[in-house]
Order: sequence, then structure tokens, then C-alpha cells
Amino acid sequence: MTEADVVREIADGMTVGIGGWGSRRKPMSLVRALLRSPVKDLTVVSYGGPDVGLLCAAGKVRRLVYGFVSLDSIPLEPHFRAARQAGTIEVSELDEGMVQLGLYAAAQRLPFLPTRAGLGSDVPRLWPALRTVRSPYEDGETLLAMPALPLDVALVHAHRADARGNAALLGPDPYFDDLFLQAAKRRFVSCEKVLPTAELAGLGLPALRLSRLWVDGVVEAPKGAHFTSCEPDYGRDEAFQREYADAAADPEKWRAFAAKWLECDAAEYRRLLEAR
Repeated sequence: MTEADVVREIADGMTVGIGGWGSRRKPMSLVRALLRSPVKDLTVVSYGGPDVGLLCAAGKVRRLVYGFVSLDSIPLEPHFRAARQAGTIEVSELDEGMVQLGLYAAAQRLPFLPTRAGLGSDVPRLWPALRTVRSPYEDGETLLAMPALPLDVALVHAHRADARGNAALLGPDPYFDDLFLQAAKRRFVSCEKVLPTAELAGLGLPALRLSRLWVDGVVEAPKGAHFTSCEPDYGRDEAFQREYADAAADPEKWRAFAAKWLECDAAEYRRLLEAR
């Protein structure tokens, strides 16, 4: 598929889960394609980074479910911070483990999973719809019932994939990309390179973390996670990320940045990168 093909699968009001972690291995080419579309009123579930910030800046987000939103080396994502402070988005601020369990419950087609995460914090106060359950066993412990986070669409970025949807993650951490895919009705993987299945299998079982059973389409997208990291293929582009964050603070600079880097397709984006 192409990035445009994937975006045609996304409609107004859908719940979209985005894999990766902060400013690490985000499906940025798919996010940029979504920015160029007319889609709006999305609920976004993410361990957020620039994916969340860009979608907020473009007015695509109605509600955000997240454990954090950070650029890692820059603690707060500037566009998210602006949207949060202005109150232009609805938010469900959760413990990171609660997001994981919400995805896992959806993957297992369960209505909720019990957890201690979030108890003793302000999370239940800020999300009053949350409920607790009492253990049916002798201890009778009161636990928080984390509701499932079912997704209409999941977007993740992998290092390698085959055309059938099997994908390999070569970096030090798979994050929770497998749960995002399993929690969704429609699932799309962008990757640095599409390989023949036999060559992909040669990378070994530890790398083959994403199954074709969970994938509906594959997009070959070299540098598709830029400017976030995609170790070991490439690290985070810190200079680009700083330029992004600096531009976010100035409307005129942001318009120029967006016109150059966000309004072009994936091929033109790569050409611009090569010319830097």
C-alpha cells in the first residue's frame, strides 16, 4: 500500500492508536499523510510524541488517551502542551501501565482488566467514569478496573516487513506495537524496507514480533520514522527536532516549517532530507 491508501481507511470520529514511544519509532510518514487529509474529530491513543503534537496542531484530535506526550530529549511536546493548556482537546491522562492494560484488554476482547496502577493517584478523580472491582478470592482486594481501549485503526512503524504483513523489530525495545495492532479492527505497518518472506524469516524469531494475522496492509517507507529514532537504522534527528520545537513557538516560523516539511508526500520528504 501507499500512505495515501492507508489514510483512505480512516474516517472522521475514528479511534486511532499510534505505536512507538515518545520520539522513538513513530510512523511519521503515515502521520504526515493523515495531516494532509480532511479527516477530523479523532480519538488518539498513544504513548505520545510528535505524532500527537502534529495531529493536535492540525486540529485533528477531539480526544486524547495517553500515558505521556514527550519528545524525550525535549521533555514536553510543544504543540500538545499548547493544546492541553488551551483546553482544545478532551484528555484521559493515564498511568503508562493502565494504557498497556487497556490495549491488552481490547486485544483479548475483554471489557476490562484489573490493576493496581492508578490507585492512590488522581487518575480516578480526573476520569470519574473509572470503576473499581473487588477480588472474588479470599483477599478481597479492591482493584481498579481499566476499561478496554478498542481501536478502529492502528498505525505502527517497523524496521523490516514482508508483503504479507509479517514484520521485524530490530531495535532494543518493541514498545507495545503488538498490542496496538491486536487491539484494532484495521491494522497498518509502515517499514524501512519490504523483504521477501524467506529473507525476513532469516532475521530470526526474536526480531519477528509482528504477525501477518494482525496486519491488513504494509507500506514501504524508508526514513518513515524520521525525525524520531529508528535504531539501529538511524537515531533521532536532534537538530531537526530542535528546529521543529523552535518553530512551534512562533506562528510565522511554524507556517514556513509546515509548508516545507508537512505538505509534501513521502518521496519529496526524503528528497528534502537528502538535500539538508
